[in-house]
Amino acid sequence: MKTIVIHEVGPRDGLQIEKSVIPTATKIAWVETLIGSGVDVVQLGSFVNPERVPQMADTEQLFLHFTAPGRTRSHAAFSALVLNEKGLDRGFACGVDYFCMGVSASDTHSRKNTGMSTDEALNRITAMAKRASAEGAKVQVSVQSAFGCGYEGRVPPKNVLRIVGRYLDAGLTMISLADTAGHADPSQVEDLFGTIHDLAPNVVSACHFHDTYGLALANCYAAFRAGVTSFDSAVAGLGGCPFTAVSGGNVATEDLVHMLQRMDLRHDINLDALTAAAKKAEEFLGRALPGKIHVTGPVPELAPV
Repeated sequence: MKTIVIHEVGPRDGLQIEKSVIPTATKIAWVETLIGSGVDVVQLGSFVNPERVPQMADTEQLFLHFTAPGRTRSHAAFSALVLNEKGLDRGFACGVDYFCMGVSASDTHSRKNTGMSTDEALNRITAMAKRASAEGAKVQVSVQSAFGCGYEGRVPPKNVLRIVGRYLDAGLTMISLADTAGHADPSQVEDLFGTIHDLAPNVVSACHFHDTYGLALANCYAAFRAGVTSFDSAVAGLGGCPFTAVSGGNVATEDLVHMLQRMDLRHDINLDALTAAAKKAEEFLGRALPGKIHVTGPVPELAPV
């Protein structure tokens, strides 16, 4: 059994769609709780235009805080999303060593999200990823809208595989498929990841599912069955892409971890810490959030004695 990695994207994907800007001090306290839970990677933010996504304006501050000289090194890695060369330069300037970057398989979504066509974005992202790797950073490249698009509908698998092929040709083997619009179904997930693993057995595959239509956790299980080892999630089911037609939150981290623990995996992650973080997010935002386990608690046999 390969190690399952939990990549908490709440501080980035979870907050980017929120209208009220979360104070930096609140984010720091929240990230400390997430680190304490035992998740493997925390995505602190994205280096994007703060006028378009004001929630991400303090990403540099967060990285400088959590990677400050003299600070005890966290067991968790810290990742950042970048969309262009300027974002990559900003990331390097504040010490980022784990970059996530991607290309949408939907041309319409690509233009709304980045202002570039899919082909334009693919050329730029591939070059950026190769540069970041050459400079010693860990790089995960993704295919966004891999299972469907709110503007274009179903995305043909060949469109996804073309992008994956370009990544592989460039020597990029950490590859994520992102269900940006939440259109994926479990059979589709197994088929597409299975095809990729047959094409390139050395791929370290990751998944990123939104729960727009209630299938995110089922899709995570399908991805697990297909050999995926890294799972993006956000505490309490926060999040959603601001540049898709119908936006839904991410699979909730506490729900995903609860499922894994029911499968006798990742008992090292503190589910109580995750549920506490989810409840704090609800309190701060002043509304119920879509995750389940922070409301119901775990099934009785997993409850602390």
